[in-house]
Amino acid sequence: MKKSFIISVFALILLCSAGYALSFFNTFSSHPKDEDDETSVSNKVQLTFWRNYGNPAENKAYEDIVSAFEALHPNIMIDMKLIPYSDYELKLRTESAAGTPPDIMAIDSPNLALYANAGALLSLDQYMKKEGNIEDIPESTLRGMRFHEEIYLAPLVESSVALFYNKHLFREAGVPFPSEDPNKPLTWDEVLEIAKRINNPDKGVYGIDPAQGFGEGETAAYFKMPLLWQFGASVLSPDGTTASGYLDSKEALEALQFYQDLYHRDGVAAIELPPRTFETGKLAMTVLGSWGLADLVNNNPNLKLGEDFGIAPLPKAKYQVVPNGGWSLGISSKSKYPKEAWEFVKYATSYEGIKTYVKATGDIPVRYSVARDFPEFNEYPKNIFWQQTQKFSRNRPVTPAYPVVSDAIKTLFEEVGIGRKDVAASAKEAVRKINMGLKEVQKP
Repeated sequence: MKKSFIISVFALILLCSAGYALSFFNTFSSHPKDEDDETSVSNKVQLTFWRNYGNPAENKAYEDIVSAFEALHPNIMIDMKLIPYSDYELKLRTESAAGTPPDIMAIDSPNLALYANAGALLSLDQYMKKEGNIEDIPESTLRGMRFHEEIYLAPLVESSVALFYNKHLFREAGVPFPSEDPNKPLTWDEVLEIAKRINNPDKGVYGIDPAQGFGEGETAAYFKMPLLWQFGASVLSPDGTTASGYLDSKEALEALQFYQDLYHRDGVAAIELPPRTFETGKLAMTVLGSWGLADLVNNNPNLKLGEDFGIAPLPKAKYQVVPNGGWSLGISSKSKYPKEAWEFVKYATSYEGIKTYVKATGDIPVRYSVARDFPEFNEYPKNIFWQQTQKFSRNRPVTPAYPVVSDAIKTLFEEVGIGRKDVAASAKEAVRKINMGLKEVQKP
């Protein structure tokens, strides 16, 4: 356990959280209790389970999983707390530092090493290898669950991104539709030429939003890091000890310059897009996540897949690479009931648990066996997301300093995109920030 890391990462969090009102802890439970329940509850093992508050489909899926598990294990009760996304990481890290974490917790996979390095997570390596049926999970997904060669998280679903395009704008410009074959993506040079043909600022028509604009949180790193990988760059060295020579490499600078040129030299991307630009037919191409398909269709009944818009694999440069990773389940190293907690994690991430989750949400399953039983993942357009995840996906760096890495990537792309700063100077500054974070983690 890195004591200096715990102090440096968690102390500030504790200070920031000191002023939180009691309403911060007003989360939602899957088991409201009354006085009549006290006798029966006292005879059960009670496990606390924290996760971020999701959309209605996600919440319903977890409720169904909890109910099914409790029916199979009447001696175990799951006290599920739903915490707003914006508060979740702060609350979880604060309680972990204070020694009062939940028994089971949902963790966004790139943050795995932060918790494992601090000693906050129980290693699931032996559990997963013995009972987790890991042969049913792609190795690309499992790599994101490991820290120091041990598995610490159990995944339910995966994520991917693809190119969404407006068919009407393509037709008007005489541009052929891109291939739907997951193995035949457009190149970024081809995307640029298409964007030039369609882009018409005078009519409020934009060529492309290449990586979800300039949002907050993990969105920036998730959508923008793949561009670096596609040009042949990495953020960190293979051993995770430095960003020098990687994030400031020739390949990284080439990727950053291409990105900057989309906004400034070529003018096919806009720093600020009007609301709902793609939905209203004013954006030719955009990169969206696999989860975005359901949102796009459900929230826009007049927008029809196949008629109004299509989906193609994520464009490539030198390499075809997409991001992966998502929310997975871990067990606190301080849990008094690790075996019971594993029973729940095992069930939730089993074939039955994942099938329940995917049926409710439509998300990409991590298990081959579940995907085989849902024909939609072998058909357009979800086969694009599923096959990209299997064949071309890559994890964000697994490092205890990942929060620093994520923030540095966000700032880097803002500087070259919004600020039009020199890409080499901006990359150098990002490397400096990341290396400082890595040194702090590496202190004895």
